[in-house]
Amino acid sequence: MKYSKFFGKTSKTISSEIKFKSHKLLVQAGFIAESTAGRYYMLPLGQLVQNKLVDVVRKHMNKSQAQEMLTPVCHPLELWQETNRDAASGFELTLVEDRRGAQFALGGTAEEMFVDVVRRYNLSYKDLPFNIYQFGYKFRDEKRARAGLLRVREFLMKDAYAFTQNEEQFAEIYADMTKTYLNIFGELGLHSKVVASDNGFIGGDYCHEFIVDSEIGESRYLQAEGHDYVAHEDIAVFVKQDINSADAEDSLTEVDADRPKTVKAGAELHGLPLERQIKNVAFSSQSKGYVLAVIRADLDVNVRKLENLLGVIEDDLEPMEASDVIDVLGSYPGFISPVGIKNDLKTDKEVIVVGDDSLRTIKNAYTGANVKKRDLLNVNIDRDYTCDIEGDIALAQAGYMHESGGKLVEKLGIEVANIFQNGYHYTSKMAGANFVDANNQEQNLYMGCFGIGIGRTLQTIAEIHADDKGLVWPKSVTPYHVHLIGIKAAEYAQDLYDKLLEEGFEVLFDDRDDRPGSMFADADLIGIPVRVVASGRLENESKYEFKLRSEKDAELLSLEELITKLNKFYNA
Repeated sequence: MKYSKFFGKTSKTISSEIKFKSHKLLVQAGFIAESTAGRYYMLPLGQLVQNKLVDVVRKHMNKSQAQEMLTPVCHPLELWQETNRDAASGFELTLVEDRRGAQFALGGTAEEMFVDVVRRYNLSYKDLPFNIYQFGYKFRDEKRARAGLLRVREFLMKDAYAFTQNEEQFAEIYADMTKTYLNIFGELGLHSKVVASDNGFIGGDYCHEFIVDSEIGESRYLQAEGHDYVAHEDIAVFVKQDINSADAEDSLTEVDADRPKTVKAGAELHGLPLERQIKNVAFSSQSKGYVLAVIRADLDVNVRKLENLLGVIEDDLEPMEASDVIDVLGSYPGFISPVGIKNDLKTDKEVIVVGDDSLRTIKNAYTGANVKKRDLLNVNIDRDYTCDIEGDIALAQAGYMHESGGKLVEKLGIEVANIFQNGYHYTSKMAGANFVDANNQEQNLYMGCFGIGIGRTLQTIAEIHADDKGLVWPKSVTPYHVHLIGIKAAEYAQDLYDKLLEEGFEVLFDDRDDRPGSMFADADLIGIPVRVVASGRLENESKYEFKLRSEKDAELLSLEELITKLNKFYNA
């Protein structure tokens, strides 16, 4: 391809609203262009990289014996209604209606579609297990599109769906797909970590994210130093040290508390350790009414853990307004207490008290008294208050200890893929999602899903493989093999271009009559791994300048040496 005819050239300036390096470089180098917020044109350079990326993923998926297919983009809404995900999703569906009045959802994920196609066949245990996948466009009405291709409303995904007889059979595929994904990202030049995570919208009992460490990532996870434990903040656990659970219980006492509305102020007023204070956080729930989360005051509430314990969807809980604490709970902000919280309610809705298991590590705690500037001392669980639900709702933090003996270290990264165990989550809700077992009995299919965000992975590569001059593409996904620049030697450069094409190399030929410095800068910005210069200065010697994008120095090569060098580089 000749750059003079190329669509989507480099830009000198870009919007000041673009903050992240990879986003800037992809726009400036002419790989992507924004359509509307969260939706992008994949320009020719970007499409070439995306195609290479897809090829790498497809190669490894096929090697794992997964089979490629394709579902329609428009999902019949009744399929989503079968699983109740039309009403209970973690994101708003984009709905369309055809001329017949039939309603469809633009697929945000495709579990229902794959279950639907599978249940159309009379499957036997002899047909299982199998893993089917697609490269399909997904539509998610994100509240906050940001950071280029990292959080968008329309994107290409590789999603796979495994169907098995049981959990044991599925576990083998899960382990195999974990290895397959690590091999995929290794070939793409990305070091990804397998991080235990929350299933959230997809459903099931367990899942893992593949995270590439990066400061621009939105995935916060914790790792135990010197140990294998790695978990997303949504589910990370830690040891809650016993404080004084063996102490004898003292008498409950109510006292004046002329203090600000903070736990720190409570500790200072009473001269007691923060970890012996009880913190109470009030939430309104879309599905449950009201929730009071009760936890040791030196810890913070993990809202996602709380939602999981309650069995509600992500973002179901919202912090209660101060006025509602007074008008609905009959308490007072900063002085809320689990003791007697249900006695003065001013609502017909349920109030669920959820206690963190850290409450079992303290005796004679102190907290508010549900009255402004009044506190309670010597508060003890079971005797003075009870919880409707108890469990782990605490947010893990860097420095906490894990049960393995390692101290937790906080990391930040980009989620490029995820794998989910769904079990019977979908097949039990969708009629006919069965197989006939060896005893001729119908059983629900056991399933799981495996996704890779193609655009997100593309930008992650751009974020990791770049320097102060521009992109530095790994050779597995480079848009072209060679960036050829002709300098005052049009015929000489054209002849080399033709010969490289004959040898099977993909070449971007900068044939513009431009300043060498400008063409070199564009080559560095675009980031093709190999730059070759054909110039009038070297024509009489029949030499060409060969330079790797990742290195500073260039070398002069004959045509034969150049072909040998390129073959060795790309076949290594």
